[in-house]
Amino acid sequence: MMEMLVYIASWTCLLLGSGFCLIGGIGLLRLPDFYSRMHGGGITDTLGAGLVILGLMLQGGLSLVTVKLVMILLFLLLTSPVATHAIARAAQHSGLKPHVVEDGA
Repeated sequence: MMEMLVYIASWTCLLLGSGFCLIGGIGLLRLPDFYSRMHGGGITDTLGAGLVILGLMLQGGLSLVTVKLVMILLFLLLTSPVATHAIARAAQHSGLKPHVVEDGA
């Protein structure tokens, strides 16, 4: 019974993570400007990859593979937001302005 719950939880994490990565890819194509794309890609990348790695950890059980996946997850959670922030700051510093929609009212 417990094995079935872990199996279902791992596949749920894998499918949700894949869905978030797919949504992030669509967002990179559809969002209007650089900063929106950075936001959409950065958040869905971290969440999607985190869920995929969590699903893989559940399938791996208690093993050396799980320890390696935990280290990869920690590295991803530390570096992805920092890299996204650094790229956005560099774009702002170089003079790239965000797309602003004026309200007609």
